[in-house]
Amino acid sequence: MTSITRVTSCPATDDVLTRAIARARFRLVPFLLLMYVVAFLDRVNIGFAKQSFQSSTGLSESAFAWGAGLFFLSYALFEIPSNLILHRVGARIWMCRIMVTWGLISIATMFVRGPVSFYVLRLSLGFAEAGFFPGVILYLTYWFPARVRSQILGQFYFGAPLAFIFGGPLSGLLLTLHGRAGLPGWQWMFLVEGSLAVVVGVWAFWYLADRPSNARWLSRPEQAALHKALQDEDERRRSHGPSAFLHALSRRRMYHFVAIYFLIQMSVYGVVFYLPTDVAAILGQSMGPEVGIVSALPWMCAMVAAYWVPRLTDRWNVHRIVAASILGVSAWASTMFLAPHGVVAMTAICVAASGFIAVQPLFWTFPTSYLSGRAAAGGIAVINALGALGGFVAPNIKVWADHHFHSPAAGLYVLAGCTVLAAGLIALLAEGTPSQERMLPN
Repeated sequence: MTSITRVTSCPATDDVLTRAIARARFRLVPFLLLMYVVAFLDRVNIGFAKQSFQSSTGLSESAFAWGAGLFFLSYALFEIPSNLILHRVGARIWMCRIMVTWGLISIATMFVRGPVSFYVLRLSLGFAEAGFFPGVILYLTYWFPARVRSQILGQFYFGAPLAFIFGGPLSGLLLTLHGRAGLPGWQWMFLVEGSLAVVVGVWAFWYLADRPSNARWLSRPEQAALHKALQDEDERRRSHGPSAFLHALSRRRMYHFVAIYFLIQMSVYGVVFYLPTDVAAILGQSMGPEVGIVSALPWMCAMVAAYWVPRLTDRWNVHRIVAASILGVSAWASTMFLAPHGVVAMTAICVAASGFIAVQPLFWTFPTSYLSGRAAAGGIAVINALGALGGFVAPNIKVWADHHFHSPAAGLYVLAGCTVLAAGLIALLAEGTPSQERMLPN
């Protein structure tokens, strides 16, 4: 308490605040980005290993889809307690725990021998990684005021495209190590990429600072400026939105956010899990370095979109309209993945991937401008946890639709419809003040 009192007594000017934000951005965002790259890579590298993994383990298409989705069930179950623990113990300790445990479990995936072991490890990976993403979203609210938060979130979302830009070629290269030391290529992939998570997790414990008041790399006036700006912003949120977790759960707007994010995640993972396979089909090749390199192209486009879209929407203050429009365009593009002309199909994949990544930092500006305190810690976790179930539903509903309608395009049309519904729900977000919103009936 003494250090905080001393910090808040310092004068805070706009110049000092701007400098403090710039230093925090330079210090924290690249490292959080690295963590997200490793997290996303460990979450979706199963898509790169799909063909050889299924061949070695004997997993059927439905078993693979079920196991890939099981991650999101356990991930959702532990999201809320994980974020509340982070809010209590701080990011340094909890982010280290998350990354080290998920890295070890990702390494253990190399020992899968059939459906049961695959299901157990995917469930375990979900429990281990739960809380990472909402924890970072919450952590950013401790450091960056709302006026720059959508840009910071956009830069953090570089992690998903970067995971594929570098992770695609890396995964493809590791798959070519087939037979080295007697290990199949897919086992090398899980061993190396899981080890990266362990190393970065240990690094996080020594590198992160929980709050501005704990950051030795900020001067006292800079600590004071950030503390005051964030404290003033938190008081404004408390005046019109919930600050208690249970209070947040009684608000209709919370479930509006959940529905939007659930549908967005269905769209995202409908692309993520099958993009390497789609690219291989377009190229007419099996998985390897060339497929990995071409698979990086949509994510390079997505990174550009994630940089510019939040900046432009902040400038024009049109987050809701832009987010709904982006999803509408992405839905149309996702229906073109199986176009007979390879250039058309790849262009459609690039457009859809860009839209699905760029819309997410815009989405998170809605709940983070509404929730505060424990409501923010628990509420962000609820939105992410229930929304992440879309990652479980997407591959399974795609397989079901393809089989039910006897068409490889059926699943794409179902997922495109979900994207259109998400756009409609964003367009319907209330413009009025949150305090005018009615409570849910008991």
